[in-house]
Amino acid sequence: MDNNLINAAFYRGKKTFLVEKVELKKPEPNEVAVKIAYVGICGTDMHVFVGHMDKRVGFERIIGHEMSGYVHQIGSNVKGFKIGQPVVVRPLDHCGKCPACKSGFEHICHNLKFLGLDTDGALQEIWNIPYHTLHHLPQNLRMDYAALIEPVAVACHDVRLSRLKKDEDVLVIGGGPIGVLVAMVARDSGGKVIISEVNPFRLKIAQKLGFETINPKEIDLIEEINKKTNHKGADVVFEVSGSQKGVDVMTECAATRGRIVMVAIHAEKPVVDMFKFFWRELELIGVRVYEKEDYEKAIKILESGGIDADTIITDVSDLKEVQNAFNSLSNSPTALKSLIKVGD
Repeated sequence: MDNNLINAAFYRGKKTFLVEKVELKKPEPNEVAVKIAYVGICGTDMHVFVGHMDKRVGFERIIGHEMSGYVHQIGSNVKGFKIGQPVVVRPLDHCGKCPACKSGFEHICHNLKFLGLDTDGALQEIWNIPYHTLHHLPQNLRMDYAALIEPVAVACHDVRLSRLKKDEDVLVIGGGPIGVLVAMVARDSGGKVIISEVNPFRLKIAQKLGFETINPKEIDLIEEINKKTNHKGADVVFEVSGSQKGVDVMTECAATRGRIVMVAIHAEKPVVDMFKFFWRELELIGVRVYEKEDYEKAIKILESGGIDADTIITDVSDLKEVQNAFNSLSNSPTALKSLIKVGD
């Protein structure tokens, strides 16, 4: 790597990424330069790729926020970090002044900047980021596994806000990457988890991970959940499918005073059966990204082996192959979590 130039993958619009040389910049006083090891491709990145977020990201953006890396250079005001330390970025930069921040909810700041979308991100060899977004990693945690911390933190936040208790019945609607991670964290917290998914490949992965699964295309999901819970319903339902069908069944499958956690981002406003909320005194919980404690929990779960990272990570590509990696994810139903290997 040239001392003054680094490789970076730019989103240029029209489902195109170009890997280009850019000048290496020194970190600002409150920044740390991180040498990137791995970057995970998430659903939001795919929304960028297909053009859904062009107004937000433009055509000069380096995206990527699920990552792992090493401290490369430290800004003059930064304390608590040393060159070479393994780190992960919690990609939220808050304003500190809005009502949410003043109430202690910095993760849903009214003026939140999401690093890797509203700023340049991790698909580059060196990434300069605000030091307050960094978390230390255990020395023994593999860096490819560590790239899963961001999505695992999403799952930790979702499960924590669900108030899941040991031995409660849990239904996860949608067995994609986040759905599977929610299921694994819920199981780690003592829940009895069932995953509903229609994709045969994702069903096989869920089954390989030891989960009971239901394909609602083949079996009536509502009847099956009632049968498996002695007609009680699921105590906690996670809607992770982002589909109207998922919203339709989430209220039907919930137990009396069940908690429904809305995890998925829906492209259009879904129609929700509010009658069921009255009839069974249901509770709807909104969840968004994560807080510091969720990141620390995610790190501990990955370090302890509570997440089967080898099964979750289905393919790894080099940075120069980023275009092919996004093309494959766009066309193939067989990938669960794809990583980009940026550095050593």
